[in-house]
Amino acid sequence: MDKVIIIGSGPAGCTAAIYTARAQLQPLLIAGPAMGGQVAISSEVGNYPGFPEDIPGAELAQLMHKQAERFGARVEMDIVTDVDLSARPFKVTTYGGEFETQALIIASGASPRKLGVPGEVEFSGRGVSYCATCDGFFYIGKEVVMVGGGDSAMEEALFLTRFANKVSIVHRRNQLRAEKLFQDMVFRNEKIDLIWDTIITEIVGDTQTTGVKLRNVKTGEERLFPTQGVFVAIGYDPNTDFLHGQLELTDNGYIVVDRDQCTGIAGVWAAGDVCDWTYKQISTSVGAGAKAGMQAEHYIAKLEGRAYPGETALGQ
Repeated sequence: MDKVIIIGSGPAGCTAAIYTARAQLQPLLIAGPAMGGQVAISSEVGNYPGFPEDIPGAELAQLMHKQAERFGARVEMDIVTDVDLSARPFKVTTYGGEFETQALIIASGASPRKLGVPGEVEFSGRGVSYCATCDGFFYIGKEVVMVGGGDSAMEEALFLTRFANKVSIVHRRNQLRAEKLFQDMVFRNEKIDLIWDTIITEIVGDTQTTGVKLRNVKTGEERLFPTQGVFVAIGYDPNTDFLHGQLELTDNGYIVVDRDQCTGIAGVWAAGDVCDWTYKQISTSVGAGAKAGMQAEHYIAKLEGRAYPGETALGQ
């Protein structure tokens, strides 16, 4: 049985692993489908303290991973399909097996939200993408569409201009939500056009995407817009399906935690994008992961009757 299991390998999960590993708890980190979470697919990170020059997201994720392993964290490249929090020890089921743990930190992150329009599923991987960093190279010399109005959409649109001849941003409102820095960069870029007050109603094509059907939300006007690729960046949905209702969630599916990242079950914490629908920053995820890791260390110390800094041993 493990003392601590951490679900997720983004900044929150890796930070929790660093803290619990340094406490010699030998945490097991179940990484998910890929190491690093959303950070690993970010083209450049320029707002994380300690890196005065932009650093590729994949490189930053790799450094966090190495640091966790350096202190003794064990990493399993697997996906959690179920947890049982009804009794102790807690049970964690993955595609590869079943694990038991005294403490659980959930840092499973969030996944890109889908448009939910006809053609999206059919053309996923054939002209529809949710990761410009992953797939931008395949659109050299082509014309693509980016859907969204936030920071992620603007960052990805700018990244796509390295490859595509033209990037058309489709946004349902008449102004962007992205921070001013990104907006200014987008407005100055000659390769980027903006299509305001518009939504995609369908993605069309044959063997590959060839266009999208657009509808102006104010006039109702519809038209077919030719494009060779559709990139979607309209937000994220928390990865909480495996919980099967065992923890309290918000109306939009995020895990409810207190200021110390505690859930409603003693010995279970959550950190990062799986419980943060407001900030969604690397730095805030790292902070939450640190708190969850320290709370887990405290919890295990009490179970084992050991002294924890600032407190006496359990029962003394």
